[in-house]
Amino acid sequence: MDKIRRNERMSAMMRLLSGAPNTIFTLSSFCDMFGSAKSTMSEDADLLRAMCTEFDLGEVETVTGAAGGVRYRPVVSRERARATITELCNRLSGSERVLPGGFLYYSDILSTPGIVNRMGEIIATEYYGQEPDFVLTMETKGIPVAFSTANALGVPLVIARHSSKAYEGSAVNINYVSGSGNIETMSLSRRAVKGDQRALIVDDFLRGGGTARGMIDLMSEFNVQVAGMAFVMATTVPEKKRIAGAKALMTLTVKEGDPDLAVVRPADWLLA
Repeated sequence: MDKIRRNERMSAMMRLLSGAPNTIFTLSSFCDMFGSAKSTMSEDADLLRAMCTEFDLGEVETVTGAAGGVRYRPVVSRERARATITELCNRLSGSERVLPGGFLYYSDILSTPGIVNRMGEIIATEYYGQEPDFVLTMETKGIPVAFSTANALGVPLVIARHSSKAYEGSAVNINYVSGSGNIETMSLSRRAVKGDQRALIVDDFLRGGGTARGMIDLMSEFNVQVAGMAFVMATTVPEKKRIAGAKALMTLTVKEGDPDLAVVRPADWLLA
């Protein structure tokens, strides 16, 4: 095998690291792959770290310890996150997307991979420190953003359903009060999660918080701690939700005097 040049090694390393976010690659695995010494691979990792910092491309970290190595986290700076969400708000504001009942049409946004991936990275950036073991969402519109968040965190995605499926085995079912005030059912396979894990709840829309409250109650049935809650969009009315401590990327206000006009703006924590 011909000697591999540094730029070739670094390109391959960055591709591997960014393809598996928050996953630790040992220096030994890179040594075996490229036929280089650990000191050389450590220098390459340092150069990648500096490059990502210089161009605001995320973070390359060296993890110490017996199971240590190198990992990449697609961290989004507050400035870039603010710019991304502000652009989305401009696209969503106005009258063309307002639906009856004070809702907003943005399924096209949730179906665009580039946008969804960036939203997932923004959410993940806020919760790396909480070290969730998995991301929990409710079928179905929240799945794309929840999946992107789980990918950025390097953890599995778990989906709660409205009814249990035979192919998922025995399940835990609970009743909860939805945002519209109706009693609905939420189901999760007993094999989906384990006790004493930590869950990050991610969903597309927060209004009254009924569904989110149901997911919290569902996690308590599994003895799972909720590490945080994040949403793509939250309404300003009602002001008091059934949950506390949630973060939304955007807030939606529908004008009382003009119910056909929607005002979408970045959440306060993004503007701070």
